[in-house]
Amino acid sequence: MEQVRPRLQAFAAEMFGGLARSDQRAKGELYLRGLLLDGKRKSMQPMAGRLGVDHQQLQQFVTSSSWDHVEVRKRVARWADEFVGPEAYVIDDSGFPKDGSDSPGVARMYSGTLGKVGNCQIGVSVHAVTDVASAAINWALFIPESWDDTTAADADTVAQIRRRRARCRIPDDVRHREKWRLALDMLDQIIGPPGADEIADEIADEIADEIADEVADEIADEIAGEIADGGWGLPPRPTVADAGYGDITGFRLGLQQRGLPYVVAVKGTTSAYPVDAVPAAPVYSGHGRPPKPRYRDDPTNLAGLALAVGRSALQSITWRHGSRRNSANPIAAMRSQFLALRVRPANREIPRGTDGSLPDCWLIAEWPPDKAEPTDYWLSNLSADTSLHELVRLAKIRWRIEHDYRELKDGLGLDHFEGRSYTGWHRHVTLTAVAQAFCTQLRNDPKAPVPA
Repeated sequence: MEQVRPRLQAFAAEMFGGLARSDQRAKGELYLRGLLLDGKRKSMQPMAGRLGVDHQQLQQFVTSSSWDHVEVRKRVARWADEFVGPEAYVIDDSGFPKDGSDSPGVARMYSGTLGKVGNCQIGVSVHAVTDVASAAINWALFIPESWDDTTAADADTVAQIRRRRARCRIPDDVRHREKWRLALDMLDQIIGPPGADEIADEIADEIADEIADEVADEIADEIAGEIADGGWGLPPRPTVADAGYGDITGFRLGLQQRGLPYVVAVKGTTSAYPVDAVPAAPVYSGHGRPPKPRYRDDPTNLAGLALAVGRSALQSITWRHGSRRNSANPIAAMRSQFLALRVRPANREIPRGTDGSLPDCWLIAEWPPDKAEPTDYWLSNLSADTSLHELVRLAKIRWRIEHDYRELKDGLGLDHFEGRSYTGWHRHVTLTAVAQAFCTQLRNDPKAPVPA
């Protein structure tokens, strides 16, 4: 710590530079040191003991001070945009096991961390990633229905939920919202709300008759910029997620509506038509409304479509090189066999064209040589000329989020927060993200001089 302390102070000054008070900026750097020092437990009292300070300093900073954790996240995100140079945004969630029932959002629910249903909180996160570096740039705490009094029917339950919410200081506008919707909300925060250009163009069209076109275009650009200022200004990038998100049609449609390319894992049982399936209208009898075109056969599923193409379509793809070298694989190549074909996912929620057709997209399937059928499936709305290698590389880039969670939890105390404040939880996870960003900077540039 003594060796890296000057660099940490400079990094903390950059990340906490938006905080109004100097004591808040100093406490931010102190908390970071606590997270980075040796010691397995990173709750406030153990950290304070290692730092040689009263733990109430840390507690006051996280639970009752007036600083804005969103401003800090924005700075982390913009730092990651420049330093990491992300190729994709990865979305996932992680469980925070809890013994009691008083932490905000805690409930008995399934957690991938536990691998079962257990008593926990769930945090949803967005990460900016490449194959060699990544950073957690946004977080949301999942609020179950059992913590939302607007979903309760009887007065006693409503009163009980309101008491729990008040104890945890959960803002009144924070309600139960599905994890995939939280993910879309965070993307809107990172990139800016959808539709800025469209809204600006509509306004420009309305005023174009009264002023010169070039002036209308300038005004439209200004309006679009003001709308986009609602976000952090990061550019749109491919979005990657596991089947917990990819299987949800509304999530895929939400990404599509935002103009975001995606590569998301799905189950092989997902309904779909082959790309050459064509809807047809029944013969019109002359009475009533003419029938609309529709697909005459029921859809099959992704597994069936991949099996129908068969092994002849497989290509061997190396998507990256790992660190576990051996005599059989001296370059640690991550390699398997894949196929990609255009398909038309079938679901009532998916809007159809005027001719009744469903939109087409990529199906990517991994089919290892020693398996009788594919083991993993992804859907992607990337352009039809995207190479199989690029599709696979993006599908597999999700591994970085597992690296992040491991580092954040095992090394930096992500799930060690013991407070019962909604804001405190968000501040703690934000500070662990800052600590991880600093570690990423050290790893990628270990001998850089301290900024002047």
